[in-house]
Amino acid sequence: MAPEEQIDVGSRIRELRESRGFSLRVLAESSGLSINAISRIERGENSPTVSSLLMLAQALKVPIATFFTNEYQQTTNFVHRVGRLRYEEKSITMESLGAGLEDQQMQPFLMTIDHEVDSQTNSIIHPGEEFVYCLKGEAEYCVGRRRYQLKPGDSLLFKATQPHWCRKITTIPLEIIVIFASNQENDIARQRHLEMHSKGVDS
Repeated sequence: MAPEEQIDVGSRIRELRESRGFSLRVLAESSGLSINAISRIERGENSPTVSSLLMLAQALKVPIATFFTNEYQQTTNFVHRVGRLRYEEKSITMESLGAGLEDQQMQPFLMTIDHEVDSQTNSIIHPGEEFVYCLKGEAEYCVGRRRYQLKPGDSLLFKATQPHWCRKITTIPLEIIVIFASNQENDIARQRHLEMHSKGVDS
């Protein structure tokens, strides 16, 4: 996406809803959001949270990135450093480093964690493989029964079907590159990572 390009997320959601023949009531019942909330999002009167977008994406059966682009059949994708798709949940930010390829199996993100939370009780599993590269700060990653301390320059690759969790262990924000690779349900991986880090954070 070019840095100057602006995507109207609300209009995109309405377009997807109408293309499926869904009324506001049907989408509300499928997503768990209220009719009023969806209507305000579509009209641009309210900015949707990441959780709301995930619920709408699941109900519409599309990847969440579909809300931010009209092009999802590309063979090449260039992402400008100021034009990244952003997913924010409280003090966690995930920025897409590439999305839009047809039948895409690899999804790279820059993940920034700016809070202290014990995510040990929030271990997750999801399909495919996961790659982590530490850019800034330090992280403790637990995969299965083993723990790894990642400092800038360290990386970790593992089968994501193993229970895993991550936490920031320094006072400065943690910045890591995370790549999910799977031929199925990449959005499940992203959603579960957001949920893992969101639990235990005050609103």
